[in-house]
Amino acid sequence: MSALSEAFARAKDEQRAVLVGYLPAGFPTVDVAVEAMERLVAAGVDVIEVGLPYSDPLMDGPVIQAAVDQARRVGVTTQDVLETVRRVAATGAPTLVMTYWNPVERYGVDRFAGDLAAAGGAGVITPDLTPDEARDWLDAVAAAKVDPVFLVAPSSTDARLRLVSEHSQGFIYVASTMGVTGARDAVGSRAEELVRRTRAVTDKPLAVGLGVSNGDQAAEVAGFADGVIVGSAFVRCLLDAPSPQDGLAALDQLAADLVRGVRQR
Repeated sequence: MSALSEAFARAKDEQRAVLVGYLPAGFPTVDVAVEAMERLVAAGVDVIEVGLPYSDPLMDGPVIQAAVDQARRVGVTTQDVLETVRRVAATGAPTLVMTYWNPVERYGVDRFAGDLAAAGGAGVITPDLTPDEARDWLDAVAAAKVDPVFLVAPSSTDARLRLVSEHSQGFIYVASTMGVTGARDAVGSRAEELVRRTRAVTDKPLAVGLGVSNGDQAAEVAGFADGVIVGSAFVRCLLDAPSPQDGLAALDQLAADLVRGVRQR
C-alpha cells in the first residue's frame, strides 16, 4: 500500500475525510513555502500538494497564478520543487507534486519520476495529461513506485470515469466545477453528483477540489467524499498578508478551521 493509500485508509478508519493542502513551491520564497507546508502538517493537514510553478497554468485561477508568477520571477526551478518535496516529506506527511505536463517532459519523464521518488515524493497530479496519452508516464511512475493521480470533471463521460479510475493510484482528483481553481462562496453543486457517478465505477478514494475555502465547506464535502483538497484559500493567506509571518499566522488559523471541518464527517 502506498503512502497516499495509507493516509486515506487511516482516515477512513477514523471515520473522517483526508485534508489535502496545496501551496506552490517557492512562494514567496523557497524557505517560507517549506515552512508554510510544515505548518500545515503540524496543524493536521494529512497530505501536502506542492505546486510546480509553470508559465501557462491553464487550470489555475488568479490567486494561484499570482503566486506562481512571483515564484517564477524569483527563479524557482524544478530542483527547488524537488528539494521542497524532500523537506516536506521529512515530516512524514505524504507529499505530492501538482504539475502541468510540459515541465515533466522537458525535465525528462523517467528522470522526473525517479528524482521525485528519491526525494520522498508520494505521487504526481497532472491536470493536463489524460491516461490514454500517458503510456510513457505510467511506465515511469510504476518503475519509480510513485502514484499517478488523474482528474475527473462534471463533463466526464462514464467511459472516461472508468478510464481515469483504472489508471489513477492513491486517489482520484474530482474537479467539482468546470473552470479554474479558486475559493468560492459555495462548493460546486455538481460535486456530489460527480462523486456518486465515479463511485459507481471504482472503490478508489475520491478527493474533491476547486472551491473549498473554510471549515463549513470542508465539512460539507467530507460528507460525501473521501478527501477535501484546498489550494487557493491557503495561497491567499500568504498572498494578501503584509508580511510572511502574518501570512503564516493566517495559514495556521485557516488550517485549524479546515481540519475541524473534515473531522465533522
